[in-house]
Amino acid sequence: MNKVKTIFSFPKNIHQKLTNSSKRSKEAVRNIALSLTAKGVSILSSLLVVPLTIHYVNSTRYGIWLTLSSVISWIAFFDLGLTNGFRNKFAEARTNGDTLLARKYLSTTYFVMGAIVVFLYAALFIANLFVNWSSILHVDQSYAIELRDVFAILSAFFCLNMVFSTFSMMLTADQKIGFSSLIQGLGQLLSLVAIYILTRVSKGSLLHLATYYAGVPCLVMLAASVVGFTATRYRALRPGRKFVDLSLVRQIFSLGLQFFVIYICLLLIFQIMNVVITRELGPVAATQYNIAYKYFHVLYMVMLIIISPFWSAFTDAYTQQDFEWMRSIMRKLEKGWLLCVGAALLMLLISPFFYKIWIGDESVDMSLALSASVMIFILSQILGATYMQMINGVGYVRIQLITYIAFALISLPLMIGSCRLFGVVGIVVIPSIVYLCQALLGRIQLSKIISRTASGIWCK
Repeated sequence: MNKVKTIFSFPKNIHQKLTNSSKRSKEAVRNIALSLTAKGVSILSSLLVVPLTIHYVNSTRYGIWLTLSSVISWIAFFDLGLTNGFRNKFAEARTNGDTLLARKYLSTTYFVMGAIVVFLYAALFIANLFVNWSSILHVDQSYAIELRDVFAILSAFFCLNMVFSTFSMMLTADQKIGFSSLIQGLGQLLSLVAIYILTRVSKGSLLHLATYYAGVPCLVMLAASVVGFTATRYRALRPGRKFVDLSLVRQIFSLGLQFFVIYICLLLIFQIMNVVITRELGPVAATQYNIAYKYFHVLYMVMLIIISPFWSAFTDAYTQQDFEWMRSIMRKLEKGWLLCVGAALLMLLISPFFYKIWIGDESVDMSLALSASVMIFILSQILGATYMQMINGVGYVRIQLITYIAFALISLPLMIGSCRLFGVVGIVVIPSIVYLCQALLGRIQLSKIISRTASGIWCK
């Protein structure tokens, strides 16, 4: 009788375990599924928009467009880490059930971000009056006026999007990163539709391209924010002037500034890589590296979708002192990385055949050694990012900060030396070492946090 009872209760026990481990874990699974869908739409849109855009404005203008838009994309980093600091503080308040504090964090972040954007756009507007973009980009002077107008339009929409994207970051902080990804994916899809319509009803114009390509996603985010704060459960968190509390700014920035420095260091390391390869080995070597990087980077993108929801989930778990769940997730994500190793080796094995299909037999010569080194780089990046996402949720990022600053200071001479000795393979070793060091330190730090033995720099 007991055996029969045990057999029939087994499915019930499984269900209870899933339900109990559930609210946080199931939320993460839903977010991963939604993010994968949204990322698929984004990738498809980005692939389709390239030929459309080239056809619309011609290859020369398209190259100018890519360069100028990449320069302006740096504007996003002038939030000084505000949104990342907000993400953790908002998640903590929501976990503690303090809706009023969460609303104050949200309203204050909107206010401060708005102030930053006003000063930032004023500076960009003034600079645009004096900068000769044709000379900077080394293109014909006939583009000068057009480029000035394009810069004004792009910088305006990028600045506005910095404010509107606070809603997206709020969703992420509230463990709704899947919905955040869907909004962004919808923006890119509608942008693609707008550009397709442009190709049918107007002649090629960089100004029109800038307006619709940057403007449509911005308007989608604004619309989502309005709907979210008026017709969903987030109505209770709707930002307002009376909820702005400037005493909270220091709390948000104290963590946010550390994130800002970390991201700047990472950008410096990766920008230096491309510059060193081009200067030391020429543009062909840079092309070879970027082809291999884009190929293996697909694996990183997939894994990032999986690990991203656990940033805010770890904030929630740490606030509730749910260390067992944190330990369980850490082990599962480590097993996920081992699966990535297997997938990466398979990608390496088929890479020669893939390159032939993708870029042709005679376009660029791709060595197996380069592909293997980039594969190791991506795997180390995934491992480092896995621990980083979990630790970022806890908010103890001082070790990351010190590690990345140290490598940012010494990366240039290391990259030049290794590049001259071993070529492209040598330069890829440096960022691999950076991420492996971060992964090792992250593993130690996270173990100390979960076992409640972290002290000193390990809990700062």
